[in-house]
Amino acid sequence: MNNTPITQRISSLISWVLVIDLGLVLLSLGWFLVAVLGRSMNLDLGLDQWYSLWNPLILPAISVLMAGAIASGIVGWVSRRFSDDPS
Repeated sequence: MNNTPITQRISSLISWVLVIDLGLVLLSLGWFLVAVLGRSMNLDLGLDQWYSLWNPLILPAISVLMAGAIASGIVGWVSRRFSDDPS
């Protein structure tokens, strides 16, 4: 059986979810940049589809990423604040 504490396993799982979410956000950013460049050259590269996914997919992904970064910072600060090691 795995001897890793449950809090460390949950933290690891949250980190992986945030990595996947970051990938989704960066992929959507790349799509947006390519689509805007295509629009400037009168090419349809999916800008309208990107806009249709903004509210149901991209905005929540950005929000989860921001909330996860803030929560990670708070958890790190609290764990350092209450750790037994004074360094």
